[in-house]
Amino acid sequence: MTLDLQLVGTTTQMAVVTLRPGQVVFSEAGKFLFCSADVQMETKLTQPSSTQNDRGPAAGLLRGALDAGKRMLAGESFAFTHFHTNGGDGLLALAGVLPGEMRALELDGRTTWTAEKDAFVAAEAGVHFDVAFMGNRAGLAGGEGLVLERFTGTGTLLVAGAGDFIDINPADYGGRLKVDTGCVVAWDQNIRYDIEVIGGLSRQGLMTGLFGGEGFTLATLEGDGRVILQSVTIEALAKALKKNTGAGDRKTGMGLGGVFSGSAD
Repeated sequence: MTLDLQLVGTTTQMAVVTLRPGQVVFSEAGKFLFCSADVQMETKLTQPSSTQNDRGPAAGLLRGALDAGKRMLAGESFAFTHFHTNGGDGLLALAGVLPGEMRALELDGRTTWTAEKDAFVAAEAGVHFDVAFMGNRAGLAGGEGLVLERFTGTGTLLVAGAGDFIDINPADYGGRLKVDTGCVVAWDQNIRYDIEVIGGLSRQGLMTGLFGGEGFTLATLEGDGRVILQSVTIEALAKALKKNTGAGDRKTGMGLGGVFSGSAD
């Protein structure tokens, strides 16, 4: 049964899901917004697709602990939240943690999606979530860490990012894209992802890395498949917020705005 959902909003989107009896959706911590009273919430170490394959309670507990430990090492949430309804149709809303867009991706058992860390919002039972560790060279050089999220199985997958999204196929542009590592959201199994150094160690490469604002590396995406990119990087957003922290106070006397900015009447 296909997951019935609607993406609501423009650049601050949420997914509003109509849960049918028998359907299960699981999400990471912090992605839940609201639900109707007939939707049941349970916190578990395992995802629904994992529990179906466990051989007894002991095996299920061990598998859950191992998966949770791997997610913690990757900086992901320790447990999943499961949602289901025992009665009629239930209402459930989920979203990413930053203002931005979402995508609903359909997995058919042959499709694999790989995403940057923190892109995952939720999925229905049948989608398998796993943590993929990049090779040391690409992971350390990329600036985004060693960890990726990988999704297989069947069902609907929800991913989110910051700013606006663009869906693009490298094959339409010579087969290869160079992208700021922070702009990559997700890509399908037909895409090869790697990291390259900007301009090598040449003078121009060093100038670009030091003063161009892009760092020393770019992501390369090659192949004939689907890539999702975002218009805002988390690093740029964090820098902008840090730069403007207390800006209002500075304009009104270094935090004394309440004393000096009011009316003299």
